[in-house]
Amino acid sequence: MYVYIYDEMGISLVTTNSIKINSEIEGIHLLGHFSQMEAQFLIQSLLALLGVAFLLNATTLASQLEVHFYRNSCQQAEFLVKKIMKERVSQDPSLPAGLLRLHFHDCFVRGCDASVLLDSKGENVAEKEAPPNLTLRGFEVIDEIKAELEKSCKGVVSCADILALATRDGVALSGGSAYALPTGRRDGLVSKISDVHLPAPSFSVSDAINAFQSINMTLQELTTLLGAHALGFCHCGFFVERLYNFKGTGQPDPNIDPSFLQTLRKKCPPPGPVAFNFSTDPTVFMTPSSGTPFRLDSSFFKGVIEEQAILQLDQELGFTDLTRKIAADYVNRPHVFRRKFAKAMIKLGSVGVLRGREGEIRENCRRVNTGNALN
Repeated sequence: MYVYIYDEMGISLVTTNSIKINSEIEGIHLLGHFSQMEAQFLIQSLLALLGVAFLLNATTLASQLEVHFYRNSCQQAEFLVKKIMKERVSQDPSLPAGLLRLHFHDCFVRGCDASVLLDSKGENVAEKEAPPNLTLRGFEVIDEIKAELEKSCKGVVSCADILALATRDGVALSGGSAYALPTGRRDGLVSKISDVHLPAPSFSVSDAINAFQSINMTLQELTTLLGAHALGFCHCGFFVERLYNFKGTGQPDPNIDPSFLQTLRKKCPPPGPVAFNFSTDPTVFMTPSSGTPFRLDSSFFKGVIEEQAILQLDQELGFTDLTRKIAADYVNRPHVFRRKFAKAMIKLGSVGVLRGREGEIRENCRRVNTGNALN
């Protein structure tokens, strides 16, 4: 029997007939063996010290996925993912933000099955061609990791797991918590543009709650995951109407801090008569006043409270009692945000997963294997 308990440093306790303590920090896995009596005392002591424990939901995770799923079939899998991610993030610190968005867009449509990675083929237009997905990034690093794993573990590690693991490592490399991630996902065979229905930046909190409830995520988890907007940058096209013509009024959104409005207007000019083009659209940091655009910290929630959130949905978190309280708590206790973000990411990564003989293990993350039709 396995029981996993997490703190903000990513420590997990694994309970079997004998007890092993595992750490996911810097690739160190085995710290010690303990008798049942010693283990029970240690667990009680740690719970008292940490004040909180996270038990993975047995109905959604333990029955489907498994921590260190590849420990026998491809022992180096997680090490190799982490190695390549360290190299790539050192070259491009915005990569974790791109992977978080890629992973979210994958899991929200058909579940976490790597369907967003598939290219269009023939008459089938794939998910990645949908307008919300045109600015997705990170495909190349997934391809690189997959190619390396295929050299030593051909046909073993799924693209869905690679995306989830790379995202997990990106979170840790950006200052978030390291966390033990259950694996064992299979890759989907279907990718259709018509299936893409994602929460939009202009959604109200109520609309976003309804969207997240469709994948069994709560309001607190919605608020927590939006904290990923502390990272990276955003195209002006996603929020420019807030600056000049909010809801067709010809005026800016009244809920933007005036000085922040002027800062954004300097970066994002009014939309012109030319058709919108993401390739030429300016970008701004998601938290331009924080000074930490590539750190997963609580700066996003500080911006929400100070009316300096870029996206309309993000700013609306500051105007409902519960979400504002959550944001204030994360500002005052950033370690709580990191811990709950890790927990929410584990739950997100379990949405709609394929297991057993479902789907396949792709040889190339951009196409289904020969003999399996792409629908």
